[in-house]
Amino acid sequence: MLLAIDIGNTNIVAGVFDGPTLSRSWRIGTKLDRTADEYALVLSGLYSAAERTRRVSQAVLSSVVPPLEAVLVEAVFRSFGVSAAVVKAGWKTGLTLDIDRPDELGADRLVNAAAAFRRFGGPLVVVDFGTATTFCAVTAEGVYKGGAILPGVEVGLDALSARTAKLPRIPLAAPPRAIGTNTVAAMQSGIVYGTASLVDGMAARFGRELGEKPRGVATGGLAGVVARHCRSIREIVPDLTLEGLRLLYDLNFASDSREAGKKRRKR
Repeated sequence: MLLAIDIGNTNIVAGVFDGPTLSRSWRIGTKLDRTADEYALVLSGLYSAAERTRRVSQAVLSSVVPPLEAVLVEAVFRSFGVSAAVVKAGWKTGLTLDIDRPDELGADRLVNAAAAFRRFGGPLVVVDFGTATTFCAVTAEGVYKGGAILPGVEVGLDALSARTAKLPRIPLAAPPRAIGTNTVAAMQSGIVYGTASLVDGMAARFGRELGEKPRGVATGGLAGVVARHCRSIREIVPDLTLEGLRLLYDLNFASDSREAGKKRRKR
């Protein structure tokens, strides 16, 4: 079993693969003050409750929260006795990077783009609805051209209610109509339909710069709320990041895993 973990600013997403199949996945709140022991207890508890017979033999990890990278590597080792491979610049991805500073590219964006291109081909615009809303552009030939980053949906809602005297915290949902007839509906319209229109506008700009219309692929914790209102989004893949982690692990370490398996069988 391969354990894949993506450390995000709001949530840590973890999943276990049995071959190419995602067996189970979980979301854990990202907490900077948790120790490796605490994360180890959470991970081992979730896993043992779901998988009682099969053990984790490999692990791969991506992170946009540098202080937690070493903590989760240690937690994985304490829970399962395996060393997690951490996604770094220079890994094989199946993409060609055509950007100014490849070392600055967030691991989550790279993983998402690689998984989307492997699954759908190009050209693509990949939109991740998380703490930030991020866009990645990939050509038909698999060239990663860059993208865009803006505040995420919940970040926008938090700022709106925190910096205005009369606007409340609201549930994140699509209202019946774009024209809101009360404060809550107006805020919901702005954040859901406004974000959807923003995504469509950015996808159109990306298409003009790519020279062809891209397929829109959405992922992230809030994709289910917003992406279905985007005309440019054709695919919603909730577990795209985990799929990408499995893909990158296979591209970079599959031969090592096969050799290890052969040695075990010989014994």
